[in-house]
Amino acid sequence: MVKFNTIGELVALAGAQQVPLHEIVIQHEIHVSQQERTAIVTAMEKNWQVMKASIERGISNQEKSLSGLTGGDAKRLYDYQDKGYMGRQVLSAAAYAVGISEVNAVMGRIVACPTAGSCGIVPAALYAAQQQKNLPDQAIVMALFTAAGIGMVVDQNASIAGAQGGCQAECGTAAGMAAAALVELAGGSPQAAANATALAIKNLLGLVCDPVAGLVEVPCVKRNGFATVEAMLAADMSLAGVESVIPVDEVIDAMNRIGKALPKSLRETSEGGLATTPTAKALTKRIYPQV
Repeated sequence: MVKFNTIGELVALAGAQQVPLHEIVIQHEIHVSQQERTAIVTAMEKNWQVMKASIERGISNQEKSLSGLTGGDAKRLYDYQDKGYMGRQVLSAAAYAVGISEVNAVMGRIVACPTAGSCGIVPAALYAAQQQKNLPDQAIVMALFTAAGIGMVVDQNASIAGAQGGCQAECGTAAGMAAAALVELAGGSPQAAANATALAIKNLLGLVCDPVAGLVEVPCVKRNGFATVEAMLAADMSLAGVESVIPVDEVIDAMNRIGKALPKSLRETSEGGLATTPTAKALTKRIYPQV
C-alpha cells in the first residue's frame, strides 16, 4: 500500500521508486478508490478537458455575473498581453486564471482545484506551460496528479477551505499545487517540486478570505490571476536552484497555525477586510437591498 501524509513522505516514496511524484499519487489513488489505473487517468483527462474549455470560454467572455461585480476582465487582460510590462506569457497565464474564475462566477462549468474560489490557478498555470512549451495533454494530465498529491497533503495537515484557514488555504494551496506541477513538467526532481511548493505557499501565508457581499467574486477572481503568476515564479526559482529556507512541511504547518489564529471576521464571513470597506458595504446593499 502506498501511503503518504506529508510532502516529505511523498518525495521519499518517489525517490525510492525512482519515479515522478505523479506515479506515487496514482498508486495511492488506485489503492484508495479501488479503481484501475486506466479509469483514474481517464477521469483526470476529463477534468483537464473541462479546465481547457473554461479557459477558452473565460478569455472571450464578456458576460457579467448576476451581481454585476465581475465579467470581462479576463478578455481585457488577454487582449492587452502584448503591451504590458510582464510580457505575453505571464499576462496570458493571469488572463486564463481570471477567465476561469469569471466562468465560475457566471455559474459555468469549472473544476474545483482545490476549491471553486481558487479554481483558476492550477489550470491556468498548466495551460500556459502547455502553450509555451508545446506539451501534450498527457503530460499535463500527469502533472495534475502531482498537483492533486500536494493538495491532499495540505488538506490533511492544514486546510484548503477559506472558512477554516483564510484565502491562504485556497489560493495559497492552489499556488503550491501549481508550482509543483510546473516543476515536474520542466523535468525537475521531486525535491525541487516540493521546494517550489514551499516557495509558493509561504509567500501567501496570512492571506485572508474577505469576499465582498459573500460572493466568490471580489477579490477572489483577480487573486487567482496574481496567485498564478506567483506559482510560476516559485517554479522558476526552484528550477534555478533557489531553495526555501523553511521546508515545505513546516510551511504547511505554519499555514495551519496561521489559519487557526485568523479571526472569524477574516475567514469567509465577510465581516472584515475588503468586505467591510465603504464601497463593499454599498455594493452589498445594492445586491441585497432587502437585507
